[in-house]
Amino acid sequence: MVPFSLCPSSSYPPPPSFKLYHKSRFTVTTLSGLCGRKRRSGSSCRLVVLSTHSNPKILKSNRRSRYGQPRSPYDQDDDEEVSRASDVSDDDWLLNDDFAEISEFDVNRKRSKSHKGFANGHSDGRNSKHTLEKSNAANYYNSSNQTNDVSSLDVPRKGKLSTRKAMEDRFPRLSEEVELDEKWLPLIDYLSSFGLKESHFIQMYERHMPSLQINVCSAKERLEYLLSVGVKQRDVRRMLLRQPQILEYTVENNLKSHVAFLMSLGIPSSRVGQIIAAAPSLFSYSVENSLKPTVRYLVEEVGIKEKDLGKVVQLSPQILVQRIDISWNTRLNFLSKEIGAPRDSIVKMVKKHPQFLHYSIDDGLLPRINFLRSIGMCNADILKVLTSLTQVLSLSLEENLKPKYKYLVNELHNEVHSLTKYPMYLSLSLDQRIRPRHRFLLSLKRAPKGPFPLSSLVPTDECFCQQWAGTSLDKYLDFRQRLLLKEFAKKYERKG
Repeated sequence: MVPFSLCPSSSYPPPPSFKLYHKSRFTVTTLSGLCGRKRRSGSSCRLVVLSTHSNPKILKSNRRSRYGQPRSPYDQDDDEEVSRASDVSDDDWLLNDDFAEISEFDVNRKRSKSHKGFANGHSDGRNSKHTLEKSNAANYYNSSNQTNDVSSLDVPRKGKLSTRKAMEDRFPRLSEEVELDEKWLPLIDYLSSFGLKESHFIQMYERHMPSLQINVCSAKERLEYLLSVGVKQRDVRRMLLRQPQILEYTVENNLKSHVAFLMSLGIPSSRVGQIIAAAPSLFSYSVENSLKPTVRYLVEEVGIKEKDLGKVVQLSPQILVQRIDISWNTRLNFLSKEIGAPRDSIVKMVKKHPQFLHYSIDDGLLPRINFLRSIGMCNADILKVLTSLTQVLSLSLEENLKPKYKYLVNELHNEVHSLTKYPMYLSLSLDQRIRPRHRFLLSLKRAPKGPFPLSSLVPTDECFCQQWAGTSLDKYLDFRQRLLLKEFAKKYERKG
């Protein structure tokens, strides 16, 4: 809302941004409200107030809530944000770990304000020499000799009306939700080729409205460059929804320098596209003032060797854009106090599974450590398991760790201490590997008496058939398929 004061008295001349056509009666409007507004009837003279400030989060006043109730243009859209988020696929590369707190690199999941530049506010002048093509706001009003109403929008041309009508017919929901400008249509058409729908454009509008004002040729140049360095076509939609500002980043002054930085870490060119798709917000961070200092901290403070940096970043691209000092120190202190882990062991954990630096301590690390304690492990055993298989910290308790432990004790007749020798057991699939191999050896009467050897679960299927089953791979795969169907039928009956 634009603060101002008006006085109809002639003793105070109007400011330069005002144009007074009649003293007796006037209407106040802002520049942001002019775009796309329908003609209003009436012959009253008007005062048009132009303002260079606009709030893209203010939508049409005739909007209604999802429950059909009238809404104020200043209502918050938090309830709709939830429903729109469901349109985004959940197949993010490397983002499927339980309790991985990856959230657009905004720890508190605060919604970025669309009228501010970058969502997370970590860019600076030297970093973001990007080009934002703004639509021309000139010639918004035009005088007429036949009417006292001076807004040019009250004298629409047939071409504009037909274009707007076609646009509203094609994008009814988008036209209803936002003040849609026909100048955006070429860009919307182009982005639709990546699978974006109306709900996605609304989400982009509310997240960062200027991204829809980009010239379509510039957008093509930038996205085609990203595709050329390995970003997959299917990942573009998710990237734009998470970081619509990416359309504003110029190739020469931003994209190329960030790609060169990634390759300088030892990341092969074949993996650069995956890194970008997993962490598109890295383009909003200055290479010199943010990304390079983060890398130096990993080397000098955490203790990651330079030769291992590429591997660590490939495993967890988000490590480049998080507050690594806070993440590292809090988890270092926690593991040192909770299980007596020495610094060297925690560094090994970071190298093997850097994602754990994103995991919540209260909801992620501590419950899993307590589970290992509950089955009889001491701190030394827990440390050995976590150092060998840090991925344990990402596994679901109810769907993964607990069922595997029960099968280990009740079916395989092993003791818990066997997990310190074969911690890999906890990372194997119960349905796809552990149960089929155990049942297959039992059916062949080749299972040894006593505790079932966990070493038989480690090799590949082909080696398992040669060394343990003494039969063909096809025979084992057929047995496993029938077992999986049988187990699926049992689960279906229980649910029914």
